[in-house]
Amino acid sequence: MGILNVTPDSFSDGGEFDHIDAAVARALEMQAQGASMIDIGGESTRPGAQPVEASQEIERVVSVIEAIRRQSDIPISIDTSKPVVMKAAVQAGANMVNDVNALRAAGSVECCAELGVPVCLMHMQGEPRTMQKSPEYSDVMMDVRDFLLTRASICMDAGIAADQILLDPGFGFGKTLEHNLQLLSRLNELCELDFPVLVGFSRKSMLGTILDRPVDQRVIGGIAAAVIAYGKGARWFRVHDVAETSDALKICGALH
Repeated sequence: MGILNVTPDSFSDGGEFDHIDAAVARALEMQAQGASMIDIGGESTRPGAQPVEASQEIERVVSVIEAIRRQSDIPISIDTSKPVVMKAAVQAGANMVNDVNALRAAGSVECCAELGVPVCLMHMQGEPRTMQKSPEYSDVMMDVRDFLLTRASICMDAGIAADQILLDPGFGFGKTLEHNLQLLSRLNELCELDFPVLVGFSRKSMLGTILDRPVDQRVIGGIAAAVIAYGKGARWFRVHDVAETSDALKICGALH
C-alpha cells in the first residue's frame, strides 16, 4: 500500500504531493514500483497534528482520486475518520476506507456498511494531538487485540462482512518504543485471528529512535521491520518506499 499524503503537514512528505499533477504522478510511480493499492490522506495524523475541517479534507482528496481514476484502475483507500469524507471519496472512486480511529466517529460504521467497501480498523490510544503523552497498557498486545476484535464485531453487527475487514495494530499511535517492539515481537498473536493484518512502520519515529537517523534515512530500517512482520503473518504493508519494500517482500513471498 503506497502512501500518498495530499497534505501540507504530514511528518514525512507533507507538501510534496498537495498539487494534483504531482499527486497523480506519484500514484502512478508507486503502482509501477509494485504497489497493490494507493492510500490517500487529506489530514495528517502525525503526533501533535491539528484537525482539519471535513470540507477542506474533501477538497484535498476528491480531485486527486478522480484524477488518478482517469489514468489508472489501481485500488485506492481513503485514509480518513470522517463519514462525510469516506462517502465523498468512495463516490469519487476510492475502494476502501482506512481509519486510524477504527470507525469510532458517529456514523462511521453505518456509512461504511452502506457504501459496501472494505475497511481497515487501526488501534490508536488517545488522539493525534496527545497520543504520545505517556501512553500506558496493562499488556499492549492483548489490549490492542481485544480492542480490534471488539471493533470488528461492531462492524459485522452493522452488516460489514468479516472478509471485508483488515486489522492494523497502529505502530506509533499512542505507543512508546517498548510498546512498538512488543507488538512487533508478538505480531503473530494478531495475525492468527481471522482477519488480514496491515502494518505501517515506514519512516516512523520508532525507527528513528533505534537507528538515530532522520526521516529520509530510515528506509532500510522500515524494510527490516516489514520483513519481520511478514514472517509473523502480516500481509499488507503501508509504505512510502514502495520499490525497495516490494523487492524485499518478493523475497519473503518466494519462501512461502
